Amino acid sequence: MIKYNFRAFYPLIFGIILWTIKSPSGLDEEAYTMFIVFTSTILSILIKAIPMSTSVLIGLLLSIITNLLSLKDALLGFGDSTTWLVVIAFLISGVIIDTGLGKRIALICIKVLGKTLTGLGYAICASELILGPLVPSNTARGGGIIAPIVYSMSRSLGSEPKKNPGIAGEYLHLVGAHANLITAAMFLTGMAANPIISRAALEVYGIEFGWTTWALGSIIPGLIGLAGLPIFLKYFSNSTIGSIENIREDIKLKIKELGPWSFREVAMVIILLLMLILWITKSFHNIGTTTVSLFGLVMLLILNIATWDQLVKNYKAWDTLIWLGGLLTLATGLKSTGFIPWISESMNTSLQGVEPFTLLILLAIIYFYSMYVFSMLTAHIVALGSTIMVVASGTDLNPFLVIGIIAYISSLCGCLTNYSTGPVIIYFGNGYSKPVNWFKIGFFVSIYHLLTWTLFGSMWWKYIGWF
Repeated sequence: MIKYNFRAFYPLIFGIILWTIKSPSGLDEEAYTMFIVFTSTILSILIKAIPMSTSVLIGLLLSIITNLLSLKDALLGFGDSTTWLVVIAFLISGVIIDTGLGKRIALICIKVLGKTLTGLGYAICASELILGPLVPSNTARGGGIIAPIVYSMSRSLGSEPKKNPGIAGEYLHLVGAHANLITAAMFLTGMAANPIISRAALEVYGIEFGWTTWALGSIIPGLIGLAGLPIFLKYFSNSTIGSIENIREDIKLKIKELGPWSFREVAMVIILLLMLILWITKSFHNIGTTTVSLFGLVMLLILNIATWDQLVKNYKAWDTLIWLGGLLTLATGLKSTGFIPWISESMNTSLQGVEPFTLLILLAIIYFYSMYVFSMLTAHIVALGSTIMVVASGTDLNPFLVIGIIAYISSLCGCLTNYSTGPVIIYFGNGYSKPVNWFKIGFFVSIYHLLTWTLFGSMWWKYIGWF
């Protein structure tokens, strides 16, 4: 018997309903139609009735057949440098996982820092920090590399989902999930959707908010946030584990099982370090971030660290090319048809008289906590990120401050729910924490993030001239 997925028709019904409603005053028909296509696409992504890339392709097709975009314009997003930065980084991260380098780094961090349960928390944070700039999928990083190790450690400590989850497992899973979001916020390549914010910065302010600028603004509040996270989460955990010597023996055994460092791993480390150096020193040689990534990928192929057949099979990279490139096109369409300027003017009119910095704080809080009604970070960023930025652009605030706050909040707000992003779903799905407890702790973590990034971030941003 054939089962019909009726949820797939919800976005279509939603779009038809909007179509029957007259466009708001001051908004022309073309811009309103683009808004309908865009919001229907976002709704399709949210309800997850069909694959994300399929939703985006349908949105692009509707844009073309309704003459909102030409075929040539609809394909522009697939050739965008920010799209290819993420695609290439996905390909490289696949090699990091395939060579075992990512797992080795995580195990070494645990061996060095994991002398207590809190130490294990710091080891998880250190692993995230090292892998954060290099693995652009926070799901691949957190869910594919670190989460399995965290789950294994928890069980080795006698903490299982249905038996003694609180003695160690819940704590370690909470640290893993929330550390992943901090590193996702810290680097342009920390999360797949971050380049959407970078692209919006270029379109709204004409500013290239690239890898170095992104990392410069986040490094101090991010490091402080990571440093305090394991201790902060201790207060919300009933962990009672004593000795963890059995874990240390297990970790030593797992490192031994990996064997000596292979040529592929050593060469991979050298290439990754060279890429980081080139990213950081861009102001001296002016080689673009995406070009550096392409250089790293080509070196992996030349040295046979990875084969082309391996890269072709990395479906996540090619899937990202479709949904990210398509979403960038649709978001650009909102601007080119006049919707973004219209909503910016409307919001600025309604918010006249509000002091600029107060406005930015209000927008940031709205953006942060609106995550409660979104089922994934990417949809949240696409739906609201550029709009919030456009509204704030009507003030005389430093553009870098506005872009930075929106950029970092875009990932940090994932702390609020158990369904915000892939690794959070995986950590929660292991069953060590009840939904009510996850939501409660997530709210307190949100306060922790806002205070940490507001207090230490503002001082750092003032120092580097953003504030």
